[in-house]
Amino acid sequence: MCEIKNLNPQIVWKNFYALTQVPRPSGHLAKVQAFLLDWAAEHHIEAFKDGGENIVFKKPATPGMENRKKVVLQAHMDMVPQKLETTVHDFENDPIQTYVDGEWVRAKGTTLGADDGIGVAAIMAAFEDEDLKHGPMEALITADEETCMYGVNHLANDVLSGDILLNIDNETMGEFVVGSAGGVNITAQLQYNAAETDTEDIAVKVSLKGLRGGHSGLEINQGRGNANKLMARFVKQAIADDDARLASWIGGNMRNAIPRECEVVLTIPAENLDDLTDLVAYCERLFQAEYQGVEEDITMTVEKVELPAHEVPEEIQDNLISAILACHDGVLRNIPSIPHIVETSSNLAIIKIGEGKAEILILARSSNEGMMEYITTMMESCFGMAGMKVTTDGHYGAWQPNFDAQITSVMKEVYQKVFEETPVVQVVHAGLECSIIGQVYPNMELISFGPTLRSPHTPNERCNIPSVEKFWIFLKHLLEQIPVKE
Repeated sequence: MCEIKNLNPQIVWKNFYALTQVPRPSGHLAKVQAFLLDWAAEHHIEAFKDGGENIVFKKPATPGMENRKKVVLQAHMDMVPQKLETTVHDFENDPIQTYVDGEWVRAKGTTLGADDGIGVAAIMAAFEDEDLKHGPMEALITADEETCMYGVNHLANDVLSGDILLNIDNETMGEFVVGSAGGVNITAQLQYNAAETDTEDIAVKVSLKGLRGGHSGLEINQGRGNANKLMARFVKQAIADDDARLASWIGGNMRNAIPRECEVVLTIPAENLDDLTDLVAYCERLFQAEYQGVEEDITMTVEKVELPAHEVPEEIQDNLISAILACHDGVLRNIPSIPHIVETSSNLAIIKIGEGKAEILILARSSNEGMMEYITTMMESCFGMAGMKVTTDGHYGAWQPNFDAQITSVMKEVYQKVFEETPVVQVVHAGLECSIIGQVYPNMELISFGPTLRSPHTPNERCNIPSVEKFWIFLKHLLEQIPVKE
């Protein structure tokens, strides 16, 4: 695990290693906040925690560069907690176990936390490096970006004084992002009076696992399976063919992660067990064939379990399953003027049914406010017909692109000069904090970039080692070339 501290550039990797030793899942950030403040004090860096639970660093310019525009380096401190079923790991207390796999750094059975720990590590390196030439700098390390963007949603307009914000949360080296999608959390809920189970029935737990999952913005267009949607197809058929009744449903665990696993408990007449077992095997083969080349490890299993005392009433069960099947999931449409970029999508992220309560959580994204309203209304209509109460929260608008910003031109010129390569400037379907920061600081120039990560929000998350070194070289050159403040 310690071997990542010896990677180049060591000044970045040692800080990332230190972050892996500090638990920091979204919603549980006290330990990492204390770590960052202690680190800043140790390095004689001005630092404080603001009213939005964000950590802010400040550092004066190196001599002779006081006239440069002030730069804000920005990343988020929290990470998505995802693990394999076989992995024993407590994200609130255990460090991340890392290892080197060729040109990649990975974690053992969990998310790596390079999203966005590698961005935080780069900020720490920039503030620590005494040989780095730079103008006046600030850092904004935000809280709970992955769940509700709490930090930037509670960012006051007098915390920062920078002219340029460099967001280090993009995941492809050589790509500069100047616009991103907005998002909204959609929640459908229903309270019901549970029905008693037939004591002559038996109960089975059906589990669907092995899906790749992924980032519900960056990877929503890759045709990956959604465990909740696949399970709904099976349950619908089990009800029709085997007189199954739904007792409970648990699928997915993060709004911004495509659900990888799902399990349901069904009650059935004992004489239908063999037929339902055959249906499980059939659906496993069916889903494997449908997703061949995309999902390679889909498995479905069935096991007898203790008969629960209650189940979902039949009419409510049927309405819920129908709504889940009808709910849009995935890409709704691409941007008409940039047809290779997703404009609007939804992720049927989390389903919890049982003990008299049904709850369905969705994250919808769009870079078009009209389409955001449309997909939200679509979800309200879908689950409203099932008798569910639908609410929304956490809405944030899209970051509208400005391809002509001065910092974009500067970054393109520096990149071309240093690497003799032309970077890509584009918009992405992921939600970036720049959209909200730009509303709080409307005169600030914004851009996002970073080293290469793959499969964030999954246990297959990995960080490309050569890209981190390339990123660090570029960042140092860029900070030296920040324009003079007029």
